[in-house]
Amino acid sequence: MTQPIPLRSGAQLLPSPAPLLRAHDMHRPDLALRRGDIVRVLRGVYAPALAWQTLPPWDRYLTRVHAVALLMPDAVFALESAAALRGIPLVGEAAEVHVLRGAEGTSRQAERVRVHTCRGGVEVTGEGGILTTGPIETAVALARVRNPALGLSIADATLRAHPDLSPEVLVAHNELAPSSRGRRLARWALHRADPRAETTLESLSRAAIEWLGFAAPELQWLVRGGAAVADRADFAWPDIGAVGEADGLLKYDGRFGDPVRAVQDEKRREDRIRRRVHGFARWGWADVREPERLGAILDAAGVRRERAPDALALHALARLLR
Repeated sequence: MTQPIPLRSGAQLLPSPAPLLRAHDMHRPDLALRRGDIVRVLRGVYAPALAWQTLPPWDRYLTRVHAVALLMPDAVFALESAAALRGIPLVGEAAEVHVLRGAEGTSRQAERVRVHTCRGGVEVTGEGGILTTGPIETAVALARVRNPALGLSIADATLRAHPDLSPEVLVAHNELAPSSRGRRLARWALHRADPRAETTLESLSRAAIEWLGFAAPELQWLVRGGAAVADRADFAWPDIGAVGEADGLLKYDGRFGDPVRAVQDEKRREDRIRRRVHGFARWGWADVREPERLGAILDAAGVRRERAPDALALHALARLLR
């Protein structure tokens, strides 16, 4: 970079989800690899096979980022790699690990590691010996170069993780970028960023709802009914008395307690909400992956369409989620 990188410490970065083993610290890694005891994460870096096989795609990606950190200790991680280290949820497993180099170098790619050149100062944070772009730079950079729905998801999650930030801060940072095309692409997501979207599915649903042509919903709406306790709905269209729930099923897989009880509690909550509203919609990942299914669900709940669907944006969203 042409200017010194401001360094700010204190960022809480996630550790590697799987133990990493260096080839020079192992006896005959080739034999262990043939036996299936280890898997190759990166050239010269391995992980125990049992640990690797249980990881979801996003944790495999984070493990690969840590493998690159072992081999390139001075690297500054950016884009999806910085987001993964910061615990910002990604969709699936990113294809490449992204690091920054100075403007005097050249951009290049080797073994799923993409080295980017960078002009000008970039905020960098350091924690545990790992350097990453700061949270603002990470969110804005991804919004400039990725699908707008993913950019919205990253921006929402960044605001949730950093209550001191605001959409206005992200928007202002974006306007400092030299690329007019990048600034233009990022504006859609950054102007809509909202920490009240509590999950990746909710963020992607927000994008799909707009591109399907529906009216913009209120987020985290309290559904009240007399003296009874209020229940919070993910989405609401109060003018027509309709609410929606984006259900990622995480609450039912046992990580938050007894899954049977979780299903029962959710059924009772849904019944209370249904008695208080005119239209109720529930959808999951499969419905956002095929946006016309989400459209049919919202139509059935009485949600109004205000404009024609954006077919190109919906097609790109479906491709992203497949």
